[in-house]
Amino acid sequence: MHEMGIALQVIDIATAAIPPEMRGCRVERVNLRIGKLSAVVVDSLNFCLEIATRDTPLAEAVFSIEEIPVVAQCRECGHEWQVARAVFKCPECGSGNLEMISGRELDVVSIDIEEQFGSQAQNQ
Repeated sequence: MHEMGIALQVIDIATAAIPPEMRGCRVERVNLRIGKLSAVVVDSLNFCLEIATRDTPLAEAVFSIEEIPVVAQCRECGHEWQVARAVFKCPECGSGNLEMISGRELDVVSIDIEEQFGSQAQNQ
């Protein structure tokens, strides 16, 4: 299951993206984009993230995953469409000379961090 390796990389990327001045704050959400061609099983990734984030700054974070459809464009006629089945030929002209526009993404898009404004007031 390569989802655990992906989960660990997501944790590394998201943790490294926390600004130094916010390192003690709680990460509320991590937003991901995963393409259908990336061979990631989203349920397995969520399970791995739940396990791997224990005892990390992401322990209570919600992982929001946007699944990106496979979109292709024909290099012969320029037609662009969303691929629904594993038939990679242009529905307009029948050409197999295609370019994949989307569907391979595996990106950490953003992280939402809770700001702790009340913590300084309590220390004074």
